[in-house]
Amino acid sequence: MKKISLTIIVFVTVCSVLEAQDKFYTKTGKIFFECTKSPLEKIEATNKSSTCVLDIKTGLLQFAVLMRGFEFQRALMQEHFNENYVESSKFPKSDFKGEISNNNEINYTKDGEYIAKVKGKLQLHGQTQDVDAIGKIIIKQGRVMANARFAILLSDYNIRIPSLVSDKLSNSVNIIIDCNLEPFKD
Repeated sequence: MKKISLTIIVFVTVCSVLEAQDKFYTKTGKIFFECTKSPLEKIEATNKSSTCVLDIKTGLLQFAVLMRGFEFQRALMQEHFNENYVESSKFPKSDFKGEISNNNEINYTKDGEYIAKVKGKLQLHGQTQDVDAIGKIIIKQGRVMANARFAILLSDYNIRIPSLVSDKLSNSVNIIIDCNLEPFKD
């Protein structure tokens, strides 16, 4: 009887560990954006503390980022970004929930680079829009890295550009995501 109980405990523990390895995450994902209209003044920022969770079994993918975490080269730009554009006190975070639609084409057990077709919903500034992006999953020595580039329109998220800066700030925002994911541990 003790042998059967021990076998069941070992089986449940092994299953739990294997299931946990289906999920990878980071709390230090990088999100860079650029929305420069004039070459005279760059408008760009980086957030190095976005959270990402990827279930490699299902391809489900989720990102969350605090808007105040974006850092600009100039403090005044950062202040305007948080107060006037994304209204960080009213809308403190942005998130993306989606999936890798071609997840079955990615071999997470073999080193290499794989194209990832991502579809989902991006919530920003109280608005939610569909987003499609082509990204890359890189597998190297059991590690999972996710990269993507895509563009959104500020107007789709009810972010208004004042006429005073319309010659500097583009409605189109280029976004680059770069995450090094680790196996999820309870």
